[in-house]
Amino acid sequence: MATGGDVTTAESGKAAAPPAPAVGGRGFPGAELALRALLFAVTLAALVLLPTAKQTVLVPVPVLRAVVPMVAKFNHSPALIYLLVALCVTCLYSLLTALGSLRLIWGSASTARTLFILLLLDVFYAAVMASAMGSGGGVAWIGLKGNSHTRWNKICDTYGKFCRHIGSSIILALIASIILVLLAALNAYSLYRRSR
Repeated sequence: MATGGDVTTAESGKAAAPPAPAVGGRGFPGAELALRALLFAVTLAALVLLPTAKQTVLVPVPVLRAVVPMVAKFNHSPALIYLLVALCVTCLYSLLTALGSLRLIWGSASTARTLFILLLLDVFYAAVMASAMGSGGGVAWIGLKGNSHTRWNKICDTYGKFCRHIGSSIILALIASIILVLLAALNAYSLYRRSR
């Protein structure tokens, strides 16, 4: 017969385990805050690199027997503009949620509703960053390797600095996507612990 916390079972004679304490707060508030701060730093670094992707080279034109300056800028490609917008909104989101995480660490425990909303937003921003990184990566790949079937020439042998800036911001966007997936996993685990 069970009557309380320290009960014995008739069959085994052992004391039953006391009930697990309810989890009131978030699962890993320090880790979440650190990941949100890292997300802010990574997206900010990518935001600094991407708009500075600009290079002018002198290209000889044999027909005219002249040298013509040719400019490559990130805003010549809609995919790179989309990457810039995605980085901007994700950087702002990471700053706001990092400040919110600080408030939750110092203040009251978070609710399941807050965790669920953060989980949805983290998944949404991870998808936005992944799509922007994919579209920018496609443009960067054509710039690096070209496409002989469509006669798109590679340009990274000519515009080296431009391609390094674009490539670095795409790698940082990939890191931001991974961080957002980790944040979504942390929030999902926190929700799971609250539901047990």
